[in-house]
Amino acid sequence: MTASILDGKQFAAQIRASVADHVVLLKDAHGVTPGLAVVLVGEDPASQVYVRAKGKQTIEVGMASFEHRLHAATSEADLLAMIDRLNADPEVHGILVQLPLPPHLDSDLVINRIDPAKDVDGFHISNVGLLATGQKAMVPCTPLGCLMMLRNHHGNLSGLHAVVVGRSNIVGKPMAQLLLGDSCTVTIAHSRTRDLAGLCRSADILVAAVGRPEMVTGDWIKPGATVIDVGINRIAVEGKTTLVGDVHFESAARVAGAITPVPGGVGPMTIACLLANTLSATCRANGLPEPEGLTV
Repeated sequence: MTASILDGKQFAAQIRASVADHVVLLKDAHGVTPGLAVVLVGEDPASQVYVRAKGKQTIEVGMASFEHRLHAATSEADLLAMIDRLNADPEVHGILVQLPLPPHLDSDLVINRIDPAKDVDGFHISNVGLLATGQKAMVPCTPLGCLMMLRNHHGNLSGLHAVVVGRSNIVGKPMAQLLLGDSCTVTIAHSRTRDLAGLCRSADILVAAVGRPEMVTGDWIKPGATVIDVGINRIAVEGKTTLVGDVHFESAARVAGAITPVPGGVGPMTIACLLANTLSATCRANGLPEPEGLTV
């Protein structure tokens, strides 16, 4: 069996095109331009790459992009004051503070300072609680992108057994909540799960989000299962740095029914869903209906 490839790059392009169309409608019909503010503290190389990509794609869909780059030694008080200013700015509809933050800054305190209505990352405790109780919330971008890909591939997810490997607040836990919302039977697995390989083999949908290069191999996968690889790991191969996921792609693709590649799978969906969340936040702020298909 050779798995079909779930092309996140192509799907993300479709989402961005839809967002861009709705941005034009907002501007023409209501005189509103969605605005996304991104705050980067320090000079983490990976974070700088992400922030550049976010800024570029924000502008490409017609939104206003506000980038704030702060020195690594920025005090917590100064960062919180900046967030307060962005919360009060009517031209800013979405706020994202790039993680990780320097160690002297309390990430929970910073994230929870963001107005929940502008929390387009979906990390504020209010949005976490709303999602957990099945209410309208800002949904974290990476799990949202995964869910969109699964819906696009399967249609109805009801009754499927989903195993989520990883229990982070950013991916694992919200992913499980979203799958429950689509009536999957959900198991969350982690480093202390007994017989992890055996549990994974029971999954119709396997989501790998552990940050361990190529941990999940083909013999962990149920024949025909759908595999969503959230991992992005840099490893050295023959003296060169290459990107791999948490799934060993070659062996997994021989068993799975469908699989996301790395790169080109979940990654592009994350920024596309960030833009979709910013659009949703703008619509909510202006009492306008949210576009269908871009939210849950």
